[in-house]
Amino acid sequence: MAASREAVKKAVQQVRPILSVNHGEARKRALNLYKAWYRQIPYIVMDYDIPKSIQQCRAKLREEFLRHRDVTDIRVIDMLVIKGQMELKESVEIWKQKGHIMRYWKESQDPKPTDFLSKFIQGIN
Repeated sequence: MAASREAVKKAVQQVRPILSVNHGEARKRALNLYKAWYRQIPYIVMDYDIPKSIQQCRAKLREEFLRHRDVTDIRVIDMLVIKGQMELKESVEIWKQKGHIMRYWKESQDPKPTDFLSKFIQGIN
């Protein structure tokens, strides 16, 4: 039993990185992605004709990056960077539609009402 635990621990410790070897390299990739998005925002606003200003879009970009600031696993950071690069390419190549871009400003779901009056006003049984 103890031997199998040791084997599992060794296997878990020897996980290969996706792109980055250390945290510094992962941070550099994330910052490069942020800069690429930051530079493309004026063109995205113009191409998609979204009803947001460049400043609002850059604030949303910052918010999205800050949402993941607590991620410390290098593999997770690499996957987020890869997904961000795919999103950027899709946006720049205009493979998305306006609704896909506007989804970033979608309000989070409202909490469900708990008391009778709130349920009644919203028409929930």
